[in-house]
Amino acid sequence: MAQSLLDELPPAQRLALAYAPKAARDATLGLLALDSRLGAVLRRRGEPALAQMRLAWWRDLLGKDEAEWPGGDPVLALLGEWRDPAALIPLVDGWEALLAQSLDAAAIDEFVRGRAAAFGQLAVELGVPSPPAEACASWWTLADLAANLGDGDECAAVLEAAAALPSCPSLPRALRPLAVLAALAQRSLARGGGPMLEGFGAALLAMRVGIAGR
Repeated sequence: MAQSLLDELPPAQRLALAYAPKAARDATLGLLALDSRLGAVLRRRGEPALAQMRLAWWRDLLGKDEAEWPGGDPVLALLGEWRDPAALIPLVDGWEALLAQSLDAAAIDEFVRGRAAAFGQLAVELGVPSPPAEACASWWTLADLAANLGDGDECAAVLEAAAALPSCPSLPRALRPLAVLAALAQRSLARGGGPMLEGFGAALLAMRVGIAGR
């Protein structure tokens, strides 16, 4: 596992990845690292047009044959092992939706659908059903978004979207990192959308779900 990629991950994702089965670790790290790279584009976006150009680069790249990808990038090295990296393009589209001047219900929905689709594809890559992965990824997406918005109308809209989500189903062991993230997400949203690793209870919850799956 590339240490440089682990260092790029936010703390919650890094903690969740620690519970990945060995056979699922590289594919999961590839997805989490891609998601982190896309998020970094928005954090340092400067001019929205420049952020759109960077996201378009990822979109175009994922749509190409892996033989055309540039070498030397550890994220691409991991994603090159996927059967269908192009299925991750909705994740790029979801991040791009957050470039809107206001975070309305349509932008929130597209971000949720993009991440859900990406984790659905991860499930396919790992040989497990995709609908449960998509459902649990939706919980994590909204909690992650709320935690980075603070108080205000946009955060309230995210919490409203979360209230309409169906329950997060049980996940197979191959998706244990997502189970950890979804559990932390539900705890965070129940507390009003704060940081997912806030408080000692978050670490205990992650450990319990990471070991037992629920």
